[in-house]
Amino acid sequence: MKFGISTFVTDDGIRPDALGTALEERGFESLFLAEHSHIPSGTTAPDGTELGRVYYRTLDPFIALTAAASATKNLVLGTGIALLIQRDVIHTAKEAATLDLLSGGRVILAVGVGWNKKEMRNHGTDPRTRGRLLDEQIAALKAIWTRDEAEFHGDHVDFDPIHMWPKPVQRPHPPVYIGGQSSAALARLATQGDGWFPVHATPDEIAQVRESLAAQGRTGVTLNAPADQGDLATLGKFAEAGADRATFHLDTLPESATLRKLDELAAVTERFRN
Repeated sequence: MKFGISTFVTDDGIRPDALGTALEERGFESLFLAEHSHIPSGTTAPDGTELGRVYYRTLDPFIALTAAASATKNLVLGTGIALLIQRDVIHTAKEAATLDLLSGGRVILAVGVGWNKKEMRNHGTDPRTRGRLLDEQIAALKAIWTRDEAEFHGDHVDFDPIHMWPKPVQRPHPPVYIGGQSSAALARLATQGDGWFPVHATPDEIAQVRESLAAQGRTGVTLNAPADQGDLATLGKFAEAGADRATFHLDTLPESATLRKLDELAAVTERFRN
C-alpha cells in the first residue's frame, strides 16, 4: 500500500515546492491539495462549527501543484478534491493537461460536488443540479483530452467542435478520482471513476466498494483510504480490504513545524512496513 499526504496549501503555511521536496525525501508517494476558490462571509461547516482560515486562504491547486512538480521528480500530484462544478470545464482541461505535461505525467484529478452551496451560487452553479453537472463535466474533460476535435452536447455542458492542446502525457488521460461517499458518488465512481477519494471511510466500506465495483466489471479502480497516524491496526485492515493508498491529512503549518510533522508520519509508515 502506498502512502500520500492530503492538505490545504495556503499563503501562510509551507510553500508547495518545499512541501513536495520534503515529501519525496521522506518516501511519500503522492500529494493531494484541497480547493476552495473563496468562502462567503458567515459560512459555517456542515456540522455548524466555524470554518478555519485554511478554507479561504487556499492557493489555486493547479498552480501550487506546478510548483511542487518543479521541485520533485516522482511525486504524484493530485487535487483532493477539485470543485469542478465551480470551474470552467475547458479551462480545467487545459490546466490539468498542462500540469500533466510539465510534470511528465504525474497528475491525478480528484473531483467532487462539494458542500458549500453559497460558494457554488457565487460561481453561478445551481446546487440542485450539481451532480448532473459534474457527470457531464467529467465526460467533457475526457472528450477534450482524448480527441483532436472534441465536442459535447449535454443539458449543462454544451460546446461545438474545439481544438485544445496540450494533450495529457498519460494515456488515455490522467486518472479521474471521485470524491464523496453518497450513493450518487458511488454510482459515479462505478461509471466514470478511475479511483475513489473519500474523506471518511472504514476498512469495511473499502471492502464493500471493491466488491461492488468487481460485480459491475470494474477492476483496476484505485481506492484511497483516509489514514490515522495513531492507528496502525486500521492501516493494516485497509490494506487487507483492498486499499491501494492511505493518505494522511496534514494540518497547514509553517515550514519548520510541517517538517517535524512529516518526520512523525514517515516514522509511522516505516513501522507499518516493518
